[in-house]
Amino acid sequence: MTDKKLHHHHPNGEELLSRMPSEADFIKASDIFQQLCDPTRLRILWILAHSEQCVNNVALLIGMSMSAVSHHLRTLRQSGLITNRREGKEMYYRLAEDKTATLVHQMIDDIFEMNCLK
Repeated sequence: MTDKKLHHHHPNGEELLSRMPSEADFIKASDIFQQLCDPTRLRILWILAHSEQCVNNVALLIGMSMSAVSHHLRTLRQSGLITNRREGKEMYYRLAEDKTATLVHQMIDDIFEMNCLK
């Protein structure tokens, strides 16, 4: 438990505090939400939620330079939302296969009322 005293005692207040995620967990969650606040990264996530693509294709699909797309892809990869693999000289990107990325995929489909192509 903690030394903090709740101003008012509500049922389950102490239990709630004992289950509260760590500061690091809140920072990680905030970083993920920041990824979703950028329209370009959201467009890239939408594409990668539905197909694996190389930087060239993503750049063509959203009408941006490869260097700008590479920057966004790097940010998304660092957040853990996407993964990449190398095939020859090409790097391919797709949505990560974990709980967080799956939730992001569901949100994207729900927001845009789209049925998954996969």
